[in-house]
Amino acid sequence: MTTVNMLEAKNSLSRLVERVASGQDAEIVIARHGKPAARLVPIQGAAGAGQRLGVARGRFVVPDSIDLSAAEAAALVDGLPPPADA
Repeated sequence: MTTVNMLEAKNSLSRLVERVASGQDAEIVIARHGKPAARLVPIQGAAGAGQRLGVARGRFVVPDSIDLSAAEAAALVDGLPPPADA
């Protein structure tokens, strides 16, 4: 178990989070005035960045042409049918 003071934790939070997330430290205790005040621990089962791909699969359809005119884009934003000349 690693213990750091509040100032060190403030100045190197990213490094401390990386150490916990990578498993280098199971937990890091943050002390205030020499007394434990908080624990930094990894979240169990947290989704990694690689697991986010495809989270919206099946929720919408990408049209064949994604290049819209300004009028078509405005109609979509306003919830109106696309203009007839589109």
